[in-house]
Amino acid sequence: MKSLGKIIRSVQALGRELSRKGGAAETRAPAIGVALGGGFARGMAHIGVLKVLEEEGIPVRIVAGTSVGALIGAAYCSGLSIEELEKVARSVRFTTFARWTVSRYGFATNDRMVSFLARTLKVKTFEELRIPLGVTATDFNSGEGVVFHSGSIIDPVRASCAYPGMFLPVNIRGRWLVDGMLSHPVPTRPLRDMGADRVLAVHLKGQWSKDGAPRHLFDVIGQSFAIVQDRMSHLWRGDADVVVEPDVAGFAYDDFKRAGELICAGEAAMRQALPGVRKWLETPAETSVAVKARPVVARPAPMPAD
Repeated sequence: MKSLGKIIRSVQALGRELSRKGGAAETRAPAIGVALGGGFARGMAHIGVLKVLEEEGIPVRIVAGTSVGALIGAAYCSGLSIEELEKVARSVRFTTFARWTVSRYGFATNDRMVSFLARTLKVKTFEELRIPLGVTATDFNSGEGVVFHSGSIIDPVRASCAYPGMFLPVNIRGRWLVDGMLSHPVPTRPLRDMGADRVLAVHLKGQWSKDGAPRHLFDVIGQSFAIVQDRMSHLWRGDADVVVEPDVAGFAYDDFKRAGELICAGEAAMRQALPGVRKWLETPAETSVAVKARPVVARPAPMPAD
């Protein structure tokens, strides 16, 4: 009987040990993904969001980007520091990426982005990135959303930034591709598909003209797309746990010279969203329930123009 008691106690001890090890596996930190939406120069606000996440020690495991979000996501995931990103943001202008052209497909080409990315990115393929990245684009013929995860980074980013009506479509492996905003305005679903447990979505919402009256054709195109995307926001918000909306109203599509203010707007909005994000790190990924946060809208602190 004593021997039987020892065996039972040994089995119980082994069971407790296995339960303890199994519990440790179940309480791993959640994989946090950041979805960076489109918005031309307004996308500089993404840098402010990433800056706050780094300062607060929030680990970003996956990034997905659309349009300018793809551009900043590629630079960040390739290894650029926040300081380096800020330096680049303050130096670029519309002509850094694009040049006007005469074509029936658009008024400009973003072929200058090839040399810009070649000298800016620290690696050139998705496989070399320090953080996994998804870059979205839209198949012009089928309307299908395309998400790039492998191969060269440069052409997928160009395609993601090929705003229809402004930039020429980009051909990749026989497919004509345009801006990812048409299929993934904020790429939350691609992040889920890539394995993110928690999704932080950054949405750059705002009017394209300061006084309501369009300045030119690009304001008409931009505001039209913004209206459609706003009506379709439920398609991506459902996959977001927290939505951050920096106050970018009043910034023009080509306001690159106001990079400092835009970065500040991203910082302010992200700081307001921090309590919700910190909760993710307090609760195990497998056992917790995602808490949906109301969109955060924060105004940037005044900064002198560059």
